Amino acid sequence: MIQHQLSSGRPLFVWLGILCLTLAVGCRTSMIANNRSSPRRDINAVLADHDQQLLAIPGVVGVYVGLLDDQKTPCLKVMVTSRDKKLERSIPQIIEGYGVVTEVTGPIKPLDHRPE
Repeated sequence: MIQHQLSSGRPLFVWLGILCLTLAVGCRTSMIANNRSSPRRDINAVLADHDQQLLAIPGVVGVYVGLLDDQKTPCLKVMVTSRDKKLERSIPQIIEGYGVVTEVTGPIKPLDHRPE
């Protein structure tokens, strides 16, 4: 019976379609897993390697290690002067597996410390 179905062509086409769909879904799932992979390096080392790159983006005034809203998950915080869509697009959402969160702080200026 299997030989008869394969020789008719149509069931073979159905099986090939199912196989292709299964492979496509498997590849997409694999790519998503790679993009959201768990961090491999210490977050402080990641920040040290990327801080100058982030600070070079116009509108970024600071970077630091912080926590996500769950208060448990470490992330990289990027302080920006204002909420700007172009600026937001220029900042990566994930760096080496760590989430990147922008925080509007406005301009940051050093305090004037005068000896008394």
